[in-house]
Amino acid sequence: MLLTGVYGSGKSSVAAEVGYLLERRNELYALLDLDYFGWVGDHDTGRATMLRNLAAVMPHYRGLGVTSYVLAYFIPDRSTLDGIRKALGVPLRVVRLSASLQDIERRLSDDVTSGRQDDLRDAAEAIAASEGVGLEDLVIETSDKPVQEIAAKIMTWLGW
Repeated sequence: MLLTGVYGSGKSSVAAEVGYLLERRNELYALLDLDYFGWVGDHDTGRATMLRNLAAVMPHYRGLGVTSYVLAYFIPDRSTLDGIRKALGVPLRVVRLSASLQDIERRLSDDVTSGRQDDLRDAAEAIAASEGVGLEDLVIETSDKPVQEIAAKIMTWLGW
């Protein structure tokens, strides 16, 4: 399962909660925040690097017997999604987390890192351009909903 949505929509928090729930059930899973797989500085180079790194680690996870994958990454377009599907090599369901710009601003303002203002600008631009919309199997509105509720809803939808 891939959680997508603009910066500040809750991907990392929801992914961590889904992982926690799987762990409590003693299920073997992999939680992969794909931003870290391609963090090399340049956006285009970073995306290509992320896809190569994902393809490189997947045989190791499959070799361990992992069958449940929780991925977090903003999917702006179909080609990025297709690249992730190919690199992953297992069936993939996509859940887009949606939040109002006001909620995203509130969430990002709590982060002390300098780059969050850039992330807020990028989120506003992506929302205005409807980037990533229509690529999902399920949309969940995250504004004012506890992360536990969102994670439980996703797991029920997935049949996990």
